[in-house]
Amino acid sequence: MSVKIRLQRHGKKGKPYYWIVAADARSKRDGKYLEKLGAYNPNTNPATVELDVDGAVKWLQNGAQPTDTAKAILSYKGALLKNHLAGGVSKGALTEEQAEAKFNAWLDEKAGKVDAKSQGLVKANEEAKAKALEAEKAANEARIAANAPAVEDVVEETTEDAPVAEADASNEEE
Repeated sequence: MSVKIRLQRHGKKGKPYYWIVAADARSKRDGKYLEKLGAYNPNTNPATVELDVDGAVKWLQNGAQPTDTAKAILSYKGALLKNHLAGGVSKGALTEEQAEAKFNAWLDEKAGKVDAKSQGLVKANEEAKAKALEAEKAANEARIAANAPAVEDVVEETTEDAPVAEADASNEEE
């Protein structure tokens, strides 16, 4: 029986949510699976990935073949690196402690990159909001400036009409 590590679609129309599963290659996409390894949500930015790295490594060592997308996700979370390091340990090129130290260093570096991207997105959103606010202020000022001369003309007309009206009223009294 050949086993594949693949994505199983869940979620509603237009909002996909995937489970990462180890399944028999002959089973349907959303059908029976052998083990659920994690979840993948592409709707968030950056995409949210929850993965049982040790379970994925176990399946990879037993011969499971990941699909292209699943391979990218396993690489993103470090399962392929951990599998590679485990192969080095079994061949005697590394000790278990060295492999674990390399994997933890890689995880720290990866977490820094993801945090930097998240902070960059937050900063970009704040800058976009600030630009939108400035544009709105400029539009409001332009609108006020366009309406201001009309108000001044009305005020001038009423002040010019007022003395004439007073003169007419004084003539009537006499």
